[in-house]
Amino acid sequence: MAFLSSRAGTLSWFFVALALLLGSGSAHAQSNGDGSVYSRFGLGSLQDFSSSQSAAMGRGGFALRSLNYTPTANPALWSDQVFTRLSGGAYYQNIQSTSGEGQSSELAAGTLEALQFSFPIYSRSLGVTLSFQPYTQYNYRTRRSGSLPVQVTPDDVADADYDVNFRGGGGLHRFRGGLGYEITDALRVGASLDVLFGIIENQRNTDFGQAPLRNIRLKDATRLSGVGGTLGAHLSLADVLSSGDNLSIGGAVSLPATLTGDRVLTLTESQSVAPDTLSVGGQSSIDGSVSLPLRSRFGVAYQPNSRWTFTADGVFEPWSSFSSTFSQRGPLSRFPVGGEQTLTDRWRVSLGSEVLPAGSDQFSGYLANVAYRLGAYTEQLYVQPDGRTDVQMYAVTAGFSLPTSIPGTRIDLNLEAGTRGTTDGTLVRDNFYRVGLHVNFGERWFQERRLR
Repeated sequence: MAFLSSRAGTLSWFFVALALLLGSGSAHAQSNGDGSVYSRFGLGSLQDFSSSQSAAMGRGGFALRSLNYTPTANPALWSDQVFTRLSGGAYYQNIQSTSGEGQSSELAAGTLEALQFSFPIYSRSLGVTLSFQPYTQYNYRTRRSGSLPVQVTPDDVADADYDVNFRGGGGLHRFRGGLGYEITDALRVGASLDVLFGIIENQRNTDFGQAPLRNIRLKDATRLSGVGGTLGAHLSLADVLSSGDNLSIGGAVSLPATLTGDRVLTLTESQSVAPDTLSVGGQSSIDGSVSLPLRSRFGVAYQPNSRWTFTADGVFEPWSSFSSTFSQRGPLSRFPVGGEQTLTDRWRVSLGSEVLPAGSDQFSGYLANVAYRLGAYTEQLYVQPDGRTDVQMYAVTAGFSLPTSIPGTRIDLNLEAGTRGTTDGTLVRDNFYRVGLHVNFGERWFQERRLR
């Protein structure tokens, strides 16, 4: 009974902490979401969370082994588990956008980053991981104003001002589950099943103000779902450059996948009129599919001793091969916004480091057992809103990992700041910062401790 009550107490602590950090973000997420206008194109802003450790080290860590974290990006690392682990986190983000014409806007958002559950079947040999997290975020707001000539009387034409407000919401989510297995002391492999699903919505409101014209709201909702898979491998080499060091090489490949679904368009001509469903080819909903490209990740991690860790990682995704059958049904059914010609190949390169002053000495002072992390990355986004200009993103990351009185449990505070895009032509530049809070709970469940 004492065993069960102690586990119940730590579980209660975990869920209370997680509810508090998610509660502050949920209200913002419902109103603003990601906030970047670049999420309007493609399937939305791609999310790349693997673990709170790797997020503070340049968002890589594909070869990074750890007993305190279970990186979801590489299934091969799931074999290296000792604790049953629950992890959850959320983030708050602020984005300031500026156009070439000097127009600016600011949006703030908070939302879930990931929920993870993992446990060893055989300690440090065979492990299981389940995770749920956003795959894309499709949330933006933008506005366009202008005027057009209106026939007021048979002999009089006047200009009518209008405002068009574009708004998007939703995105895709991913549920991932799989196994990691240690073949030898040096080689590990893993595989997962990835279930993708979600709804992507666009809304365009046209307001003519005092002009004798009807205000119009056009909305489309695209529901998608499908199944994919990820394969991973990891190689660990000891005493490479000096006695006691470790060099890890890891990689993972998410296989191409097809998502199927339907698309519904509705039209409302005034606030008091119920929306009408538009038909395309005599059908109220449009069936179609989209193809997701291969996603490849590769990383190297080097630990000269128990205090220092260094990582270097890369990502490549050929989104230029993306295709959508929705676009074959005419301009009203075109999906994604702008069509396939607004997508291009995506890549990212990142570097990261971590120092744990105490190293393997668990009896050092509290500050010596705090992990300090730093990283940076550069990325070419997979969208080209104007069909010709590559959009670059540059960011720095940092974080602190705080130990707790519960062995195997840490609380992480992550920071990220960067810039995305350019003010050339019709594009905009986003300057953003992000603050994330994560709880990583781990214990040896159902294993009573005995004094010897």
